[in-house]
Amino acid sequence: MMRLDDHDTDSIALRLARIAVEAGQVLRRLETALIEKHVKDDGSPTTAADLAAEKLIIDRIHQVWDGVPVIAEETSCTVKADDYFFLVDPLDGTGDYIYGTGEYSVNIALVRNGRPIASVVAAPAMGRIWIAGETTRSGPIPTTPSDEIAWQDVRSRPAPERDLVALVSRRHGDQATEACLSTLSIGTRRMASSALKFCLIASGEADVYVRCGPTMEWDTAAGDHILSCAGGCVVGPGGAPLTYGHEDRGYRNGAFAALGDMALAPRLGLALPKAA
Repeated sequence: MMRLDDHDTDSIALRLARIAVEAGQVLRRLETALIEKHVKDDGSPTTAADLAAEKLIIDRIHQVWDGVPVIAEETSCTVKADDYFFLVDPLDGTGDYIYGTGEYSVNIALVRNGRPIASVVAAPAMGRIWIAGETTRSGPIPTTPSDEIAWQDVRSRPAPERDLVALVSRRHGDQATEACLSTLSIGTRRMASSALKFCLIASGEADVYVRCGPTMEWDTAAGDHILSCAGGCVVGPGGAPLTYGHEDRGYRNGAFAALGDMALAPRLGLALPKAA
């Protein structure tokens, strides 16, 4: 058993990375199989791959941290949060997984008192992984699972005055998001899917991602922590950080902006609708 120690969150993040890499291997094995998809009550797709990866992740977490609640998208989305709990999206970007774009991820975050303290986002098909405890690191996923990951520290970049790079969802867009982006000097719009958007901003490859449409806490917690530890921020209406563990609203997020440079917040104006 591994202790949940707030003073050694980097070690927790490294352990989560091992779990995410293993889950990614499951997803890669099933990626080329003929997988039947099902549509959930909320209209989003799910597959046997989602379920297999989620089962592995929950099993591994319970082996290491027995008794800590795991709130996960597919099979344990109604579990109650506690002082410590995990948020898990075993396959973020199921649509991209089904259509073979490769832009899907495994997201795991440990949350304490409403904010993530250790997290991992792995992109198995892209061969990239990000973790954060105290600091944010990234590396290539090794082709041999037993090999060590060559971690490197990453930082978000200062925002230029003009020609910002905005990440936009491949499958989700709305007028409110466009209105927010229109307050900035956007030079390039790059399509990206899943929690990879947070990680690309954390790595200095983009500047802003705004989402006014619905998301769930397991979609954002891991990426939020990775970006925040890399020098950026994820803020809701009024500029407040997102908080997690809101069972009362079904673990649904309100609108938010992910920024590589906190100085962008006043420029954005945060003209975001409040959470329902």
